[in-house]
Amino acid sequence: MSETTRTDKQVLLSIKNLDVVFGKGKKAFKAVDNVSFDIYKGETLSLVGESGSGKTTIGRAIVRINPCSNGEIWYDGEKISGKLSRAKDREVIRKIQMIFQDPAASLNERATIEYIISEGLYNFKLYKDEKDRIQKIETIMKEVGLLPEHLTRYPHEFSGGQRQRIGLARSIVMEPEFVVADEPISALDVSIRAQVLNLLKKFQQERGLTYLFIAHDLSIVRFISDRIVVIYKGRIMEIAETEELFQYPLHPYTKSLISAIPIPDPRIEKKKNLFVYDPAMHDYSTEQPSLCDLGNGHMVFGSPTEIEQYKAIRFSEA
Repeated sequence: MSETTRTDKQVLLSIKNLDVVFGKGKKAFKAVDNVSFDIYKGETLSLVGESGSGKTTIGRAIVRINPCSNGEIWYDGEKISGKLSRAKDREVIRKIQMIFQDPAASLNERATIEYIISEGLYNFKLYKDEKDRIQKIETIMKEVGLLPEHLTRYPHEFSGGQRQRIGLARSIVMEPEFVVADEPISALDVSIRAQVLNLLKKFQQERGLTYLFIAHDLSIVRFISDRIVVIYKGRIMEIAETEELFQYPLHPYTKSLISAIPIPDPRIEKKKNLFVYDPAMHDYSTEQPSLCDLGNGHMVFGSPTEIEQYKAIRFSEA
């Protein structure tokens, strides 16, 4: 695996030709189909698509919850998919953490907040003594905007936003290098979303974290991400840097996602023309589609004829 790219950024995580299939035989369902992309150290890469597009499945494959049916996942130059030694497995678990979508379902209702945040510290012995453990969990509680006296309480005593902060504290206290954030704000009130996003950015700047941010809302993704991967029914449709994608959306599915972003002015929103994506608009009977690099790190999925059309649009608009 190449450690660097033409931009001299270090590749931290690399997904190569990933397939994830659920079920067997006639009931087999391919949730992720031949997906490949790299994530650079210190960046936030957002994975965007509608519900059921395979975003969470990819995130879960990275943290080894979902097994890979085909392809490989590499982390920091080492393969982490498939069978690993116990020592390597523990190292991967500590370095790669996940923040889950539902802050209620991902916390043990019978455990105190102190135990929930300390569980990883206990399992990996990431503290010198009891005083050091208490100091670590109190410090992380303050950093996520909660109070040390909250430690003796249970998850049901907190609001959704507070529970997501607890989930964030549980991941960050492990001092990971890479975090899979699976729609961490979709279950929260709009007023709380910005606070959680700001916390994620703060931790990234202070600790040099790398994020895979999974979302279906492109307006939020624009605020937090360096690059965006657009996925539809398990296949990548487009990859580009954030502003490049918003200025020059080329794939019709990307255009449909951008057109769905609500406009704050109700009068303009009412007159807006929604672009609806129809997969039948592509004719792949004679030409096979593939993911092609148009230059500038902008990749689009399409047949050779479509790729030429996308190139013409992209460079005529530039």
